[in-house]
Amino acid sequence: MSWQFTWNLATYLFWKSIKIASLLVSISFISFLLVKNSPIDPIQAYVGADMLHVSAEQREKIEEYWGLNEPVIQQFFSWGSAVLSGDLGTSMIYRLPVSEVIGERFYNSLALMITAWLLSGIIGFSMGVIAAMKRDTWMDRVIKGFCYTLASTPTFWMGLLLLIVFAVWLNWFPIGMGVPSGVLAEDVTMMDRIKHLILPALTLSIIGVANVALHTRQKLIEVLSSDYIVFARARGEKGFTLFWRHGLRNIVLPAITLQFAAFSELFGGAVLAEQVFSYPGLGQATVEAGLRGDVPLLLGLVLFSTIFVFVGNLIADLIYRVVDPRTREGQSYAAK
Repeated sequence: MSWQFTWNLATYLFWKSIKIASLLVSISFISFLLVKNSPIDPIQAYVGADMLHVSAEQREKIEEYWGLNEPVIQQFFSWGSAVLSGDLGTSMIYRLPVSEVIGERFYNSLALMITAWLLSGIIGFSMGVIAAMKRDTWMDRVIKGFCYTLASTPTFWMGLLLLIVFAVWLNWFPIGMGVPSGVLAEDVTMMDRIKHLILPALTLSIIGVANVALHTRQKLIEVLSSDYIVFARARGEKGFTLFWRHGLRNIVLPAITLQFAAFSELFGGAVLAEQVFSYPGLGQATVEAGLRGDVPLLLGLVLFSTIFVFVGNLIADLIYRVVDPRTREGQSYAAK
């Protein structure tokens, strides 16, 4: 790897760091304003059902304790200063540090999203290749119709459908949650966790298949129409051999980029899937924080999800630049 490539890569990462810093500040400020102007009363969310027994003086003390009596800008800068020092605040719902809540829920969501991400990538890529190689046949039409249907299918509807069929009618999988109810944590086995993971992961992976399959099909059709493919066919190459030698290397990089760029859609879909299956992940925590006015937890989740999606896109860019030889010489890595 040349010094020029190393310097370009370092410059690229520097500008990406500037971008993520400015992005986090902007999203934090906008999210803070939206939360502060929402109709949800954070004091009521904190107190709960005992709100009727809270006097005006007690409410003022609670506001003073949480800093809710200060101007909005002052609250934002106080929160931002704490975040820069590594303190995301305390969740008003769970009465725990926000970092602990996110850390605990992240492992569950990570297992769900990685499983769905791998399945959607492998299945979608395979379907796209088959559709392109069998272009204009009944198999191609079936795959395209299936993908168009999936692309317009809401995540929650697919989750409810799988829940009804496989959990209620067939009774193959548990109805919801991340572990069996009424079982001590030390008695929960890995197989129990896998059984509760299958339906949410299958929901996310099925929805994510469509974009990868249609994109791969279109790219491979363009490759198969190129001059060097025509020349390879003239030499007698065909079928899987033709795809393996000349098609795979030209479509795998765009597919990888698209798959990593789908992190944002994957995270958004996980929110709905976790709600349908009552899966204890970041998505369910986000919905609870929003509905119950848990400002510190909600802002912490916004920051975390932003970094998560940004890192996914960054990994895709780095893989593309490292694997593709054309980007190693003569190309600037300055962010555009």
